[in-house]
Amino acid sequence: MKPVLEGTVALITGASSGIGAATASALAAQGATVALAARRRPQLEGLASEILESGGTALVIECDITDQEQAASAVDRTVAELGRLDTLVNNAGVMLLGPAADAPLDEWQRMVDLNVLGLLYCAHAALPHLRRAAAEDPRQVADMVNISSVAGRFARVGNGVYALTKFGVGAFSESLRQELAGQYVRVSLVEPGATATELASHNRPEVLEGLRGQFGLRMEAGDIADAISYIVTRPRHVAVNEMLIRPTEQQR
Repeated sequence: MKPVLEGTVALITGASSGIGAATASALAAQGATVALAARRRPQLEGLASEILESGGTALVIECDITDQEQAASAVDRTVAELGRLDTLVNNAGVMLLGPAADAPLDEWQRMVDLNVLGLLYCAHAALPHLRRAAAEDPRQVADMVNISSVAGRFARVGNGVYALTKFGVGAFSESLRQELAGQYVRVSLVEPGATATELASHNRPEVLEGLRGQFGLRMEAGDIADAISYIVTRPRHVAVNEMLIRPTEQQR
């Protein structure tokens, strides 16, 4: 049977590790040619080699999407070198937690720059190409998948600015979904709960200490990649607007 995504091209941000890397592998397995965008070239090249060994095709794009020109260039390179853009997975993000009182302002800035502005830069650059893909073969549908968090639904002590960014991603995604639905550009929001990735490791040591043991069983990056793969492989007449995914033991 022909792979569902054969002939399509997907750009995944934050593809050097975690959910981004797992998603790139999952979409490549479905037949998509994948563009891998992140700052860490060695990790991207390693992932690209794995995808190539599995029979897929991958393009490495070293970039920092908090820079508007680099974000737009990542999209432009994808289209120029791979011929089109059918799927954008806005996965790159950072989670810096802790009390608001006396918080380092640069941490707040980093979250806004990457979680919100970086996502917006990529979305803005990709939209003309996604609309074009939806109007043409091979599938006559295109997808933007925005990775939020359970924090995009529930604010907690210590995650105020992180939650602010993820609530914002949810609002933007829903508005854009309504705008593009009639053009068969599907906009989906994925909200993972506790997942075993590098995300928490960027926090200050005192914050990390408080996070230890906060949740029981954690999901793997591949669990979220499976969900994203499910979303983008639905038939043209089906759109998964939003998906909240938690480990079974996680209550909030």
